Amino acid sequence: MELAVGLVALAATVLVVSALCDRFGLAAPLVLTVVGIAASFVPALPSVPLHPDVVLLGLLPPLLYAAASKASLVDFKANIRPIGMLSVGLVLFTAAAVGAVTSWLLDIPFAAGLALGAIVEPPDAVAATAVGRRIGLPRKVTTLLEGESLFNDATSIVLLRTAIAAIAGTVGFWQVLGSFALSAVGGVVIGGLAAVLIRFALRRLTDPVLTTGITLISPWFAYLPAEHIHGSGVVSVVVAGLIVAYKAPTDQTAIGRMSARINWNTIQFLLENAVFLLIGLQMRTIFEGAAASSVGWPLIIVTCVAVIVTVILARMVWCAPSALISIRVDDADERLSAGETAVLSWAGMRGVVTLAAAFILPADCPDREVLVFAAMAVVAGTLLFQGSTLPALAKLLHVRGPNARSDALQQAVVMRSAINAGLARLDEIAASPENAVPEPVLDGIRERAITRERSFWERLGPEAHETPAAQVREVRLQMLVAERAEVLRLRDSGRAITRCSSRCSRRSTWRRPCSPSPRCAASASPSRNC
Repeated sequence: MELAVGLVALAATVLVVSALCDRFGLAAPLVLTVVGIAASFVPALPSVPLHPDVVLLGLLPPLLYAAASKASLVDFKANIRPIGMLSVGLVLFTAAAVGAVTSWLLDIPFAAGLALGAIVEPPDAVAATAVGRRIGLPRKVTTLLEGESLFNDATSIVLLRTAIAAIAGTVGFWQVLGSFALSAVGGVVIGGLAAVLIRFALRRLTDPVLTTGITLISPWFAYLPAEHIHGSGVVSVVVAGLIVAYKAPTDQTAIGRMSARINWNTIQFLLENAVFLLIGLQMRTIFEGAAASSVGWPLIIVTCVAVIVTVILARMVWCAPSALISIRVDDADERLSAGETAVLSWAGMRGVVTLAAAFILPADCPDREVLVFAAMAVVAGTLLFQGSTLPALAKLLHVRGPNARSDALQQAVVMRSAINAGLARLDEIAASPENAVPEPVLDGIRERAITRERSFWERLGPEAHETPAAQVREVRLQMLVAERAEVLRLRDSGRAITRCSSRCSRRSTWRRPCSPSPRCAASASPSRNC
């Protein structure tokens, strides 16, 4: 009962706080983190332990799969070089810097400091994109942030396991290299195989309930086998999600894709926001653990500040050479501007993976409680400090999101090409000797296609809400309101509007409509009662 009450309370808090944030234009991840921190110190509330397996096995796979399903495989392939530099190179660079600083301040082995560096390095793109969607970051910056987040968790987890093995003195250089290779190659292979099997099932099922169910178990279908062979479950999930989403238009029906999208949007919303609330709820437990350590609070505070500063500066130093962070647009290299590079380097908020990874540290790790507290400080500090100042920085540097008019123009061009292809096929059908479709029907189809094309171009006008297509839509919506009201009236009355024929004396009801008699059905002009 306590578990059920806790889950309901968690979901209700997420919904209420998110609704208020949406109403007042606040970033929900930041507010939920503050609410969680404040709630963790309320004596009447029990502590909410966050086990690493809950995050790594329960939360991380669906969140990664949802993010990969919305990412563009085309954009990822075009930006694989900068994404690789951020998700691999930046992880190693930041982990080494944090390891050096931590080992010097706390006088612990470099391997223990490197473990903290691997823990605190991976930024959480959920927070970055949540803030970015609200302020409107450029599409190329968002693409790099999302691409980085899809793979940096794998690099950090592998590096963390390597550092833990190094603490115990059981790992060498070639073992580290082999672990990275197995993680990457194993994750890609298992993810590709999982995508093949998922697509095989989706192509042969048309029931949207079944196809949605398949997509809901797909994250673990890709994650668990990869982890079993000591590959990267993170890479496997991302690869499977990218491939399945890319092939979805031909593998799934339209209603299947819509059903899966709606369900995944709901799941992603609840999980993403619950994660930040859970982060805040860990503060009291971690604080009490740090207080019980042999390291004094002055050194703990200095270490936390030093680690936060190192994490921020390392990302800025790595992202500063804009030549290293170029993305491909229309087969040409378009480099990020100075302002966009600054925003990218500042969007380094950490999230739940950092906190879960901190709990993986073994009990015999030197100053474990201090390292866990430092990880929590990095999560809370970057979320609240960088997350709250990112909108102001983007505004100060005049970094704006996609232009709505340019997007509308691009959409109109694409739809014109698509509709022209459809009209060409319609002409082939009309000219075919086997064509049995009347000419008026073909003309009506052609006119509807042309009207659709015009509606896209009309959106480019200065008054898009007064275009003919918008007026038709408004009138049709009013008609639908009236139609729905009439259907609901008939449903509530429990009666149909007609009686059956004389051979069926009972009145038809909403739930059990009767069929017309054979005489009425065979009649060329059935009576009104039929």
